[in-house]
Amino acid sequence: MKPRNIIIGQNVSPEKIKRAKELRKNMTPAEKILWEHLRAKRFHNLKFRRQQIIEGFIVDFYCHSLGLVIEVDGEIHNKQKDYDTERAKILSAKDLHILRFTNEQVTENIEVVLKAITEKIEDIEDLRDLRAAKEESKDEPDISFEELKKMLELD
Repeated sequence: MKPRNIIIGQNVSPEKIKRAKELRKNMTPAEKILWEHLRAKRFHNLKFRRQQIIEGFIVDFYCHSLGLVIEVDGEIHNKQKDYDTERAKILSAKDLHILRFTNEQVTENIEVVLKAITEKIEDIEDLRDLRAAKEESKDEPDISFEELKKMLELD
């Protein structure tokens, strides 16, 4: 898999950087709860960043090694569904995986949220393993099912 370099070299305005810093200082209660679990490699020994700028968007939490974006949505997101859909499309085109939770899901049932994140991490790792296996077998010749049966004498 080719290396992902979506953070370094971005052309980010000073205003966007300032806004991301403001959001880090003024996290919502739900973001604070989730951040306590994700910060300092506490969760599966993965490094997460908060309020990371990617493609001009500020995402709530981001794990670069997995390409995982986690969003915690408040009431505002009910009014900007089209924006969120377009944003998700752009981030997904960068081979990023996006998980969304509501504030209520995080504040009322953090264990279920953490389980969902764990499952997504496992899915991403499985996908990487499949891609690596496919890449490794790229140079091997294709064998038809009939040839395989003959090789294994399965008649």
